[in-house]
Amino acid sequence: MKTDQTQPTHDEPALAMDAIRKSLQPCMQCGTCSASCPNAFAMATTPRELWRLLQLGFVDDALAAGSFWMCSSCYTCTLRCPRGLPLTEVMAALRRLAARCYPEKTGDNATFYKTFLDNVRTYGRVQESALMTSYFLTMKSPTLPFAFLPLGLRMLGKGKLHGPSGNQKGRLEGLFKNAATQGDRP
Repeated sequence: MKTDQTQPTHDEPALAMDAIRKSLQPCMQCGTCSASCPNAFAMATTPRELWRLLQLGFVDDALAAGSFWMCSSCYTCTLRCPRGLPLTEVMAALRRLAARCYPEKTGDNATFYKTFLDNVRTYGRVQESALMTSYFLTMKSPTLPFAFLPLGLRMLGKGKLHGPSGNQKGRLEGLFKNAATQGDRP
């Protein structure tokens, strides 16, 4: 069982990438994943292009594109894939691999991803105000909150921003512990 505190071994990135490439091997490049993806417009490379880069071994290019950070895990690509490939799991595996083994290439994305998961683990659901407070404190940038101020005010005006609530606190702890024992999947 691996924890977040352990350092990756030298072979870990290669083993993880082999598992990812094996999952993508049957991909026939039909483009259904990209056509189905609600976030493809915001990605530097579409999911189909990302799969091709990985199939051909261009790992650095795939990680540099960072498209996997834009995946919202809606499972639309997985559901519509004619080959039934676990594409959403591959996106998650790429995020884990990038955050764990290539931290210099992740930028602020890995920080937000980790903060988001910590927030869900703590509160049992997303607590927006606590999430953003933790993120701003982690980023250590006094001006960063001002960039999000207009969005926060719009969310508050529409009743979409709530204060932290302890109603669901700790309810997902078993889920996170189970996921930790599963280890890294492709």
